Amino acid sequence: MNRLAYLFWLICWPPLPSSIVSKLAFSPTPPSYHLVGDETGSRWTLQLNDHAAWPLAQMHADAMFPTRTRRGNRIACMLVRTPMPSSRYTLLFSHGNAVDLGHMRGFYSELAVHLACDIFSYDYSGYGASAGKPSERNLYADIDAAFQALRVRYGVSPDRVILYGQSIGTVPTVDLAARYECAAVVLHSPLASGLRVLFPSLARTYCFDPFPSIEKMGKVLCPVLVIHGTEDDVVDFSHAVAMYHRCRHAVHPLWLDGAGHNDIVLHAAYLDRLKRFLAHEIVNLRP
Repeated sequence: MNRLAYLFWLICWPPLPSSIVSKLAFSPTPPSYHLVGDETGSRWTLQLNDHAAWPLAQMHADAMFPTRTRRGNRIACMLVRTPMPSSRYTLLFSHGNAVDLGHMRGFYSELAVHLACDIFSYDYSGYGASAGKPSERNLYADIDAAFQALRVRYGVSPDRVILYGQSIGTVPTVDLAARYECAAVVLHSPLASGLRVLFPSLARTYCFDPFPSIEKMGKVLCPVLVIHGTEDDVVDFSHAVAMYHRCRHAVHPLWLDGAGHNDIVLHAAYLDRLKRFLAHEIVNLRP
């Protein structure tokens, strides 16, 4: 089946695109943890399951709690505080596929130290201890609930929130940034749209194209840093280039020569670029 025929099959053959997205885009693993509440239901802790593989995740999270989305799903949220004094920003981190908060806890702890800012994250519906099923509509509701929890529960103002999306996490990140004020956005291995993952050379966004982030970039008014590996075989490098050119206030991107989809954080240039973005470019480039 050639690409045009395959595209026609995706559009016209049941299940509809929304169902296809759920099958192709989301791959939640068995939960690495579960939430345990105290007798009052006001304090929660993360307890790793037996098969959780990341020992750094054993470290204590500063705060774990559930919140409910507008679509009725209870999702798990985590705040990791930096040990550095006078944190200026909080990263609202939307993680990639096939991981959950239990897997990411160790990375968040290290990132909080290196960037001297707090990290707030959440699990998508159907991931980790979050209820429901993964879907595009749930992604948008999930980040909305996390953003509101960060603002109401911890009193973090939008101009102190940096939205950070990795891979599939760039989808809700762009959607939220297009609708709300924030300090800045980081797009780590971003998707331009769902169909472009299957067909990187696609020149336009069709009405049935899921995850149409590229069409929302023009509404993002804050500084944006785009990061991508040139040898990414999951989300083609062309996605990042297209997203970068749609940004209204893009800073110099980080194109990591030879990096793939999952090894960007292993490069020294990754942290160096983030530090420079947080320390100098956000304030100077805010419109």
